[in-house]
Amino acid sequence: MKCYECAQSGKDEAAVTICVICGMGLCMKHSIRENLPVVDIIDWGFGKEEHRYPVDIPRFLCSACKGAIDAKRKGK
Repeated sequence: MKCYECAQSGKDEAAVTICVICGMGLCMKHSIRENLPVVDIIDWGFGKEEHRYPVDIPRFLCSACKGAIDAKRKGK
């Protein structure tokens, strides 16, 4: 698989990952790595308890999906 972003500009670069949202193949230059925290929320019936795990999960995004996520976060 080839990097979609590179192919758009006429370059021939192998993809090393895939955007987890849209599925676009990406090379190292065009992939954006984010760490997702792993959090459990336990509802005890008289209150909720949040437990954050010590290790985050990595995910890879393209620039378009990263931009959409960032816009959504700012618009909360």
